[in-house]
Amino acid sequence: MTAFGHFARSLRLRRLYRHSTAGLMITPLDHSISDGPVVPKGTSLDHLAGQLAAGGADAVVVHKGSVRHISPERFAAMSLIIHLNASTSQALDPDAKYVVTQVEEALRLGADAVSVHVNVGSDDERQQIGDLGRIADACDRWNLPLLAMVYPRGPRVTDPRDPDLVAHAVTVASDLGADLVKTVFLGSTAEMLDLTAACPVPVLVAGGPAMPTEEDVLAYVRDALAGGAGGVAMGRNIFQASDPRRLAAKVARLIHHFPEQHFAPLAFQAADAHRDERLTPDHLDAPAHLGAPGSPLDRDTRTDRDTHHLSDVPHSTGGPHHDGRKTVLA
Repeated sequence: MTAFGHFARSLRLRRLYRHSTAGLMITPLDHSISDGPVVPKGTSLDHLAGQLAAGGADAVVVHKGSVRHISPERFAAMSLIIHLNASTSQALDPDAKYVVTQVEEALRLGADAVSVHVNVGSDDERQQIGDLGRIADACDRWNLPLLAMVYPRGPRVTDPRDPDLVAHAVTVASDLGADLVKTVFLGSTAEMLDLTAACPVPVLVAGGPAMPTEEDVLAYVRDALAGGAGGVAMGRNIFQASDPRRLAAKVARLIHHFPEQHFAPLAFQAADAHRDERLTPDHLDAPAHLGAPGSPLDRDTRTDRDTHHLSDVPHSTGGPHHDGRKTVLA
């Protein structure tokens, strides 16, 4: 008899990787509490979510109240990640984070996963790491995937992209039970390869500050993937773009390893026309039963009888560095 990880957690991870097991394209929209509105003037959060879904985003990250303003139909082909802690840029200590939503509430809202932000090196680090541990425990209890957003930030952090500090932050996340880790791009492919090779769970690269051109964004994504990243969690560079749907589709194509011809010119027209239409390729990068090497699906579902198929799975930038037997799915 073949043993798998817990069915519910495996199912939710499969939903996250529904477009391709090669990697994830996640768009965080949780900036609304920290920095203010993320929705372009003259539109709505629901419309923006529709653009991202049509562009092929695997998931969006939102706070609990935002769910009320997004049509459930947007999540027919896109996952919902509820962000559990928050702070504002106006706070005395903006690096502090406070839990505002519990795992059980996220489940009631229909979340496929939850996320939590931890600033390693902040004055509030003790509370944040404790919160991460407690949230990871609740995620294990309810079999809900956990995305940990971890950064070296605080009064004693002089270089937030120091490879040793970032590796420490990523290790904190994986050691406390995260299924996925989001952190900064280190600045070079070689440094990223060292980081991702040492991490037993997929590392998603944060989108970083606003970039001047669309090509700059795509080059950044290519560098992240070449560095072994399991995808990106890119917010403002997507939702502040002149055409979020168009750019999301281009980024998703790179991450999912879909060829250019899967996206017809019509797909990049204004979202007002066919804005609910999915840009869905005819195939995934791997058979539905088989996760790409290094994805949580691989660690959860690959069995001895599947090993003869491994040569059929296309190369996944971000997966080969992770041992498929280091499961994150208890």
